[in-house]
Parts: sequence; C-alpha cells; structure tokens
Amino acid sequence: MALPSSAQAPGRVATIEVQGNQRIEADTIRSYMLVQPGEPADADRLDRSLRALFATGLFRDVEIRPEGNRVIVRVVENPLVNRVGFEGNRRVTSEVLRGEVQLRPRGVFTPAAAQADRQRILEIYARRGRFGATVEPKVIELDQNRVDVVFEITEGNIALVSRIGFVGNESYSDSRLKEIIATREQAWYRLLSTSDNYDPDRLAFDRELLRRFYLRQGYADVEITGATAELAPDRSGFFLTYTINEGPRYRIGKIEITSSLRGLDPAGLQREVPLSVGDWYDGDAVERADTQLTELLATRGFPFANVEPRVVRNREARTVDLTFDITEGPRAFVERIDITGNTRTQDRVIRREFRLAEGDPLVVQQVRRSRERIRSLGYFSDVQINSAPGSAPDRVILNTQVTERATGEFTIGGGYSTDAGLLADVGLRERNLLGTGVDARLNVTLAQRRSQVDVSVTDPQFLDRNLAAGADIFLVSRNLQDTSGYDERRAGFALRMGYEINERLRQSWSYSLVDRELTDVDPNTSRFIQEQAGRTLLSQVSTTITYDRRDSRVEPRDGYVIRGGMDWAGLGGDVSYVRFRGDAQYYIPFERLLGDNDYVLVLAAGAGYLVPYGDNDTRIVDRFFLGGENLRGFALGGAGPRDVSTNDALGGQTLWTTSAEFRFPLPLPAELGFIGRAFIDAGGNYGLPNSVNDTGCPTTFPNCVRDDSSPRVGAGVGISWRSPIGLINIDLAQALVKKSYDETQVFRLGFGTRF
Repeated sequence: MALPSSAQAPGRVATIEVQGNQRIEADTIRSYMLVQPGEPADADRLDRSLRALFATGLFRDVEIRPEGNRVIVRVVENPLVNRVGFEGNRRVTSEVLRGEVQLRPRGVFTPAAAQADRQRILEIYARRGRFGATVEPKVIELDQNRVDVVFEITEGNIALVSRIGFVGNESYSDSRLKEIIATREQAWYRLLSTSDNYDPDRLAFDRELLRRFYLRQGYADVEITGATAELAPDRSGFFLTYTINEGPRYRIGKIEITSSLRGLDPAGLQREVPLSVGDWYDGDAVERADTQLTELLATRGFPFANVEPRVVRNREARTVDLTFDITEGPRAFVERIDITGNTRTQDRVIRREFRLAEGDPLVVQQVRRSRERIRSLGYFSDVQINSAPGSAPDRVILNTQVTERATGEFTIGGGYSTDAGLLADVGLRERNLLGTGVDARLNVTLAQRRSQVDVSVTDPQFLDRNLAAGADIFLVSRNLQDTSGYDERRAGFALRMGYEINERLRQSWSYSLVDRELTDVDPNTSRFIQEQAGRTLLSQVSTTITYDRRDSRVEPRDGYVIRGGMDWAGLGGDVSYVRFRGDAQYYIPFERLLGDNDYVLVLAAGAGYLVPYGDNDTRIVDRFFLGGENLRGFALGGAGPRDVSTNDALGGQTLWTTSAEFRFPLPLPAELGFIGRAFIDAGGNYGLPNSVNDTGCPTTFPNCVRDDSSPRVGAGVGISWRSPIGLINIDLAQALVKKSYDETQVFRLGFGTRF
C-alpha cells in the first residue's frame, strides 16, 4: 500500500512504530527505512522507504502512515516455505529439479521467485527437447504463515526435428547434404538415437560440417550463411533450414614451397605435399600437408619452423594457387607439463603419452599428437592441452586438463555364426586397473562348436618404458567333427611383449606353452587323423612386425597395413617346426570421386608356410586351412588337401590368399549402419608331410589323398550391419573355381552382440 498523497509530516520524526511483524525484528525493519528518528518526515523519503521495504522480498504488503510526530509502519510478512515438491515429472528427477530452483524450505516465498523457478524448470525441459512442457506452481497455505509450493508439471513429448531443408545448394541434393550433418529427421528406427532431437549447439556443429564438406570438394568460397530453427505451431517439432552460398568450384593450379630458413632447400620438400596440380581443391588435404611439412621439418632439425599455407584464387580460371611459406617461428621451450583432473589415473600413465618432455622445443604438431595419444587411451571423455607463459619469455607451461570416464566393462552377449554356431559370451574387463593403465580381462565364450575361457593382463608401458608386456591363460575347446572328424582342446599360457620402433612400426614377441589334445576322433575318420589322436605339448616362440599407415584402426578407409611374422616350435615340447606368415591390407577411398566416405576398395593378401624339422612331421592342428573366413564361397576347411575316402580336411603346409572387396553405402539412411559389399577371393592351400600318402588308403580309394596347388576362387556380395546390438555380416558367395572334392558354402552369417 502506498503512502497517502495528502500525508504531510510536520516537524521531525520522534518514533517509528512497527506493526504486524511476526518473525522479523522491528529494528531490522527500521534499518531498511530511509527515515530515522530525529529526521524530517517528508513524503519523498517515506515513499522511498516504502519501496526499499518491498525490495527486500520479505513482505507481501507494506503500509507507512505518519501520525503527528510518529511514523506507523504496518507490514504483512511473506510466508515461509515449508516444502518444495514436484508432480508429474518422470523424465527429470525431483533431485535434479530441486537443485535448480531458488525456493528452499525455510526460505521466504514470493510470487516472483515462484515464477522464476517455473521458467527455470521450463528451460531444463527445453534442453531435453521437450518444448511443449507446462509448469504450474501451486501454493498450499498452512498455519503459522507457512506454505507448501508444488510445481505441477506436464512434460509433453520431445520436440523432434520434423524436417530439414537447404537453400542455395545447387551441386548437391538435399538428401546428400542430410548425410553430412549430425542432425537427423525424426524416424521410427531412431528409437535408440538422439540425433533427431533439436539441439542448438548441434546446429553450429552442422554448419561447420557443411563448410568442411564443401571445402573438401573444391568450393573454396563456400559460406554457410545461416541455420535457422522454426518451432511448429503445436510445439511438437522443429523445421531446420540451412542457407548455403556455394560459390565456384576450384582446381589446384600451382603448388609452390618457399623458405626463409638457412640451409633448407624447399625443392626437396615438393614431393612431401599430398596434392597434385589439376586435382580439385581440398581444404583438409591442405591442412594435412601443413602438418606433414611441419613434422618433417622438425625431424630435419628445424623444430621452430612455421608453415603457413597461402591460397590465391583465380576466379576467372577457377583455379587455386597454393604456396607454403616456411619461416622461422618464435623459439619456445617446454618448461613444465602440469596435469589436472586425473582423480584416478596416475600422472605417469598420461605423461608417457606425450611426444615431448620438459626442456624440449615446443612443436605444435607434437602437442596435437600428444593430445591424440592421450585421448586414444580411452580413459578420458575429454582432453585439453593449453599453453601458459613460463618463467621466461621463451618458456611455456603446458596445462593438461583431463576428464575421467568409466573404464570398467561387464558384458553379456549372445549370437550365432556359421563357424561357431549358437554362442553366449560373458566378459569382465578393466582397461585402467587401479589407474595404472594395466588392461585386465576375463572372458568366457560358450558355443556349439567353440568354447573358450581367457584371462589376460597387459601393461602397455611396462616399467614406464616403450615396452608392452602381458600374459594370457586360456582353455579352448573346438568341435571340428564336420570338418575333420575330431574335437580339439587347448590349455596353456602365453607371455607377450612388444615395442614401438616408431609411430608406424611395431614389433611383438611371445612365448606360449600349450597342451593340445585331439579327442573324440571319429572311428570312420581318415587314418591320417586317427594316428594323431592324443596329447602333444607345444613350446613356441613367435614374433610379429607390423607397419601401419591406416587412418583408423577401428574403421579404416585409407592407407595400408603390412604384417609379417614367424613361429618357432621346438624349445622343448613334442613338436618342432618353423612357420612363416604374413598379410597386408590396402584401403583405397573413393570419397573424392563418388562423394561418400563409405565407398572404399579393400585389397588384401596373406600367406603362410610351415616347415617341419627334426624327425617330426607337421600335425593337423598346426597346418593351415582354407575356406570360410579367408575364402568365401567355401566351407571352413573346404578347400585344400583332403582325404576323399572319408571327406576329411587334412590342412596344408602352404597357404596363400588374396581378396578384393568394394564397400559401398546402401540406399538406406546412413545412421542405420548398413554397408554393402561386393568381393572376389582367391587362394590356395597345399603341401602335406611325406607320411601322408596313399599307403594308408582303402582299396576302394587307391588315390584317396587329394593335394592340389591350383587356386580356388569365390565371389559374391554381402551386407554388414552396425546394429545397436552388434555387428552382423551376411554373405552370399559362389565358388567359381574349385575341385570336385571341395566343400562349398553359399550362405554365411556372422552375428554377435554385447549388452
């Protein structure tokens, strides 16, 4: 209530009398007033005192009335909050909402605070995509001037992205650009995805994805001028529109390298640039060239070299001239590396991934590589490395901030594969045991034709050195009755170690001691298998060297990997042989030609050679088998040496395989995870020990052993589905070149899941 305009306070105020207060002391109320005893009581000061009391938020109503030389202040206090409750909230817990609102038990209730909390709750639901939510604060009055505040919530449905449109795109269709951005239109099959939820931050990310896509295709002037979101009138969905100014498409006209560094010949660096004159301009390739040149200069003794790419456009000819300017950058050295945020992981686990140490020259590419290596550990959800000034102008402190993530896994799975049959899988794994970086795993697989128990421990940096060390204990049981008429059991352990020679080259060594047993040998199986029934002890040393230049180890689309190795058995045990093996894969991307990174040609080849020595012949459990996974169109062990009198595969001492597979996207939404494949496989498997000959053949089969070195060929098509419950592979293949006694297989299914 305002002060009456007719009120005139003659003279000075003698006393201020407070009425109606219950909890708040009268002196506290007087302290808020701008009029005090002994001061003039003019109307303006009384009016400002009234406003000051209202501004405290403590009172529902205030009245100030002068009477003679007294000032009467009558107040009605705001009630106290007894309880804050929420009703109708299922998607957001009451604990979360209670932490966001301002009203608290034993706090003062005001309508303004209730409305502010209502708006805050609406914002919380809007961030979760529920723009149709409604919130109504209800006030329940209690005795002693107390109230209960209950927010009645109607959550509504998630406002999904109903439609995505593009304006200004002439070179690429809407459907093609929809595959580039991260946001997706709502669809029934996105039940397990949030990509169709409206997210303002994702719109900014989509603009960057579109810009980079056009730059990769040669549109150097592209501009994504806008990304707008319009909420449907019924607030049930959003309409997104991206505005694009493509500009012309450029080819590379000229590539030059200039240098101001003493002792550096820029002509020798020309072949290191992964670009060619006449190619379409590629912004990502320019960045890769910048990185490669900087890293190369650092290895040649120029750690402070700065590579600056300059792009000069010729809009009439629609060409781009590239010049890489190499200059001397500012000299800076790493003074200290600080690490924060690792509440569980030990500092040394992070420090050993750095490609530079205290006192080294500060090379930006090495910092970037260090961040990538730390991220690839899988221990952290976020890794940031920022530089700060050190104790001198040429000293820099690297501040590394990490955010821990859960590294333990408990998996239960099941599935079916053509080779193993129905299977169940249970696994327990900790990838960062006690924060030391040690990977410990226990896995149990039970299947119709293959069961396994495996305990594994691996330290990727044993003794904080460039040495990975580990151990395995395993028990494996295989049912090979359909292939060769016997069951196989293996029990043993292996000790492993490996080291990096450089970023691309790695070598590993292992020693294994395995007790093998051929059991349940079918009495009608081949004589050459029956005579090998029983137990043998394998003592084996193995080494493998790998050169890996793939762009990704998980889903490679570019680059190649080459592996070669040797196994030597005979350091004790019952068998002695030397086995050579090697394989390679080469990935050729067709993204620039066909506009989609799912178009990839994969060329693969492999070979193996088993050589016995001493008085021992090779055993069937050590030989190579061809068919199934390594030669589609043929059954497991379906091609190669065979006893045709019993139709049992014997395995060969020599194996070679080649494969060409073209992977391509199917005409389905990309987020479904379907990839098509067309392939052709070829291989050969041959070579048996001298003891395996026709002398053991029955009279009805005078030449029962078939051992032919001629190649077999299979071809077909397949589908791979990266489903939410695992990877599913379906292959349909036909054996094109085969022998009459080979076992073929048209349909092949591989299915596995973890949940």
